[in-house]
Amino acid sequence: MKEFKIIAKTFKGLEEVVAKELVNLGADEVQIERRAVSCKGNKAFLYKANLHCRTASRFLVPIANFEAKNADEVYEQVKKINWELYIDLNTSFSIDSTVFSDLFTHSKFVAYRVKDAIVDQFSEKFGKRPSVSITNPDLMINVHIAQTHCTISVDSSGESLHKRGYRNSQTEAPINEALAAGMLLLAGWDGKTNFIDPMCGSGTFLIEAALIALNIPPGIFRKSFGFEKWKDFDKELFDELYNDDSYERDFNFKIIGSDVSPQAIKVAEQNIKSAGLSKFIELKTVGINDVEIPEGNWLMVTNPPYGERLQSEDLFGLYENIGRMLKFKFAGNQAWVISSDERCLFKIGLKPSQKIPLLNGDLDCFYCNYEIFSGKRNEYVRAKKEGE
Repeated sequence: MKEFKIIAKTFKGLEEVVAKELVNLGADEVQIERRAVSCKGNKAFLYKANLHCRTASRFLVPIANFEAKNADEVYEQVKKINWELYIDLNTSFSIDSTVFSDLFTHSKFVAYRVKDAIVDQFSEKFGKRPSVSITNPDLMINVHIAQTHCTISVDSSGESLHKRGYRNSQTEAPINEALAAGMLLLAGWDGKTNFIDPMCGSGTFLIEAALIALNIPPGIFRKSFGFEKWKDFDKELFDELYNDDSYERDFNFKIIGSDVSPQAIKVAEQNIKSAGLSKFIELKTVGINDVEIPEGNWLMVTNPPYGERLQSEDLFGLYENIGRMLKFKFAGNQAWVISSDERCLFKIGLKPSQKIPLLNGDLDCFYCNYEIFSGKRNEYVRAKKEGE
């Protein structure tokens, strides 16, 4: 089966996580780029990557690369592509453009000229043109311009892959599912210990943690992928990959989520049920001060409110309570907390052993790891060094 270049788009800070996922899925020539990872793979790999990759937002397949200094030059080059390989008169399409250039200042105008080139090619040949559709097109075309270098790609994913399909409802400001999965993998979550999120909101971390623990593909809940409408779609191959459950594994630990809001717990319960994971996840309505940590080894990952959702004095008190809970109830375990507010993180009162910059939506955040040691800190540090 022929191999071709594939580009996995992702979030700032997750590039290495995506690269590792793609290597594990069998990709060749994996290279880290800006908010993206490029690799080579065949059609089976492309289908598998869309189904199994937890941290990519979409997979693009480049079909043309060229240099251009203005939108008219882009038009001429795009018109040279044989678009009959990808669409026909009954195919609807849309254009998405990303521009990082001093010469091109208007990404929508670039998209407009690409659309012109495609419809003009069909109009001149058949006297008719395919239709452009912003909602649910048959083919999504991506235009990427970096200075004068232009890449035209077809989008194999369709809707962003973070839209897993299990979310029935949501609380205010839920974390993106692909980002949540990436954060869990950055924290080293592999399903071989217990997991807790004491501010679980709509349950995203809980669900993604269970999917990783059980090795269930995140794309299994989706209604469709972009490549299913491609002219060369191999349904038999896709069905075989979709129905293969040989990689799933057992999970013998606990996943617990809690939140002070009964409404949040209700939403989490609905989403967990929709994902078919109710028997693996336990939910409690309880505030951060009253969280109880059962015996055993635990990993905590949580996304507390930031300044946009609470007044600063309430917020500082919340983070102080997080720190108090970690110190007195979480000894010997690891916790990861994300926040856009460094003042809040300071209120936790613990020094993070790692501080990873991430982008949550349009907010620059720090993802902080707290190793909660038992006894005196210098003894803990010495024991850790001796164990290395």
